[in-house]
Amino acid sequence: MRVMLFGIMKDIVAAGSLTVPEQLSDVGALRTWLLQEYPAMKNLRAVMIAVNKAYAADGQPLAPGDEIAIIPPLSGG
Repeated sequence: MRVMLFGIMKDIVAAGSLTVPEQLSDVGALRTWLLQEYPAMKNLRAVMIAVNKAYAADGQPLAPGDEIAIIPPLSGG
């Protein structure tokens, strides 16, 4: 599965996107995998994961072909 990255997540991964294992069944499994692969992500207060352009909870199933985005905390005025 291909995952798009935004903001500081691009810096942490050193890429604008990445490919994750197909066997990750839901958003929670994806989040756990990301934390294992990129421990610096633990320093972020809140990271949202969107599936098919909607914010997703950890129980949201993932399917091949889903559009997945990792969205770090936002700031600004």
